[in-house]
Formats: sequence, structure tokens, C-alpha cells
Amino acid sequence: MMCRVVRVHPLSRYRLWVEFSDGLTGEVDLSDRLWGPAFEPLKERSFFDRVSIDEFGAIGWPGGASLAPDALYKKLAAEVGVAENAG
Repeated sequence: MMCRVVRVHPLSRYRLWVEFSDGLTGEVDLSDRLWGPAFEPLKERSFFDRVSIDEFGAIGWPGGASLAPDALYKKLAAEVGVAENAG
């Protein structure tokens, strides 16, 4: 079963605080993922702060830039050292 993002808050330096449907929470650093035309607008702080969650539990921004919840889950689970439940 794939976990969905249920809450997200923008933080400084291209980081997000996220909460997943299984209760996993933490900060994800996106500074290494903001490349390419779709993500270029996110380098502007006011645009980055417009992050939201779509109906599938993915994180996205106006204009179509989005991040799949399974990739974020794997990144966060590895950082906090918990067994992965997604996928």
C-alpha cells in the first residue's frame, strides 16, 4: 500500500515538512531536485511556498511541477532510519 502525503508545510532553504498517511513525518530537502524547466519557478521563494497536495496524495505546485509521494517517502524513511512501508 502506497502512503499518501496528508500534510505539507514549506520551510526555508527548499525544504518541506511532510506527514504521510501512516504517520511518518519529517523534513525533506528538495534543493537537489529543483532542476529542469518544470521546477525552475520553485526557486522563487514565494512560488515554492504555494505547495499543495493533490487528490492522489502527491505534492505539487501551480503550473504542473509535482513530486510523487513514494519517492518522498523513500527519501524521508531513509533519512530518519525507519523501515519503508510504501510501495
